[in-house]
Amino acid sequence: MKTSPVLVLLILLSATATLPSEALNVRGHLLKSKTFLLPPIFLRPGSVSNKWYYDVAFPRGHLALKSFNAEVVDEHGIPVPLHETYLHHWVVEPYYTVKDPATAEAHNHSRIIHRNSGVCKTTLGQYYGLGSETRHTATWVPDPYGIEIGNPEAPPKGYEEKWLLNVHAIDTRGVTDKLGCTECKCDLYNVTVDEYGRRIPKDYTGGLFCCYDETQCKLKGGFADGEARKVFLRYTVMWLDWSDAVLPVKIYIFDATDRALLEGKSEPACKVEYQVEECSSENRAKNSCVHVQATKQVLPRGGDIVFGVAHQHSGGIGASLHGEDGRLLCESMATYGDSQEAGNEAGYIVGMSTCYPKPGTVRVRDGEVLTVVSNYSSERQHTGVMGLFYILVAEHEQQQLPAAAGKPGLCFSFPVSWCLPSWLSSNM
Repeated sequence: MKTSPVLVLLILLSATATLPSEALNVRGHLLKSKTFLLPPIFLRPGSVSNKWYYDVAFPRGHLALKSFNAEVVDEHGIPVPLHETYLHHWVVEPYYTVKDPATAEAHNHSRIIHRNSGVCKTTLGQYYGLGSETRHTATWVPDPYGIEIGNPEAPPKGYEEKWLLNVHAIDTRGVTDKLGCTECKCDLYNVTVDEYGRRIPKDYTGGLFCCYDETQCKLKGGFADGEARKVFLRYTVMWLDWSDAVLPVKIYIFDATDRALLEGKSEPACKVEYQVEECSSENRAKNSCVHVQATKQVLPRGGDIVFGVAHQHSGGIGASLHGEDGRLLCESMATYGDSQEAGNEAGYIVGMSTCYPKPGTVRVRDGEVLTVVSNYSSERQHTGVMGLFYILVAEHEQQQLPAAAGKPGLCFSFPVSWCLPSWLSSNM
């Protein structure tokens, strides 16, 4: 009797929930998993922590990353809801550091960030990065693909690969305006200079410049001496040992704020965040309070898109990525919570849908100009919002690319996100 793919999937999910260091056999290769904790983050009501953690615990060796999932938990390991600690974002990326500190002076740099493949030159270099949506957004890299890490030939001579994490958390217990604090409205933080001491422009009303590390959001009366707490970023990594059976993918992140190509400039100018103004009375009367931010960016190298997902903040509706001929490559829509428990918090984005085209069905060519579109509700003003789009591209010879368009695969969020592997979905 033929085994049901759904039954097999449930068996796999059960295995990941019960093994302390999960290991599944995927097409003859051992899928491994391990969960780590960052050092404690100390927060008081209204306080902000935005710190960088270097040389974090991470799987070592020549590996294929399959997923990276993270969430904020308390000291007992219980998930913390967004209405208490808002996870503005976390990002993870590798870097190269000098193996022997005694020889550091002989090298030009003691630390070299190993960025993704583009498209922004000076920002958005991470391999993975999410925010409030982290608990219900799939990051699984579908078979037979993987993100290659730990290649011993990759670092410059005398260097080795390590990993860093940046976590931006905002404690909103007792604040006067929870949404305003999470959107980093400058008047709520009472700051006039950024973290580097530079004066904040008068027309900048909210965003990352105003909610940097150790800033304080405005509190209601009686909360100034509120209880301090420790929270942690708990993250789970899944991987395979690298082999010829794994096909490498490149990571690209598109940013809806980059106007360089539209303005005839050669270098991308990714500003990362932007502002959504409240819609006019005329548009409100038409029930069309949607702010659209769209731009064009060049994909350096083409191939098959095998995964896609957007990142947005509260007020976000969804985002899409389009080819040069206007065809839809991927659409990623926001899911909002409707209660108080962690993972389903009312008023917050708790998940973004993902795209999993069947291998070889969604192609892009070298140098193709792609359009990213980010949609937000403009029923009210939103500051410091983002419209990012992540894709994974498997490069190959253009003549081997089929022309048919693919449909997203089947994905689940279990306590860690999981997508139905291609060897199962093809049998359904």
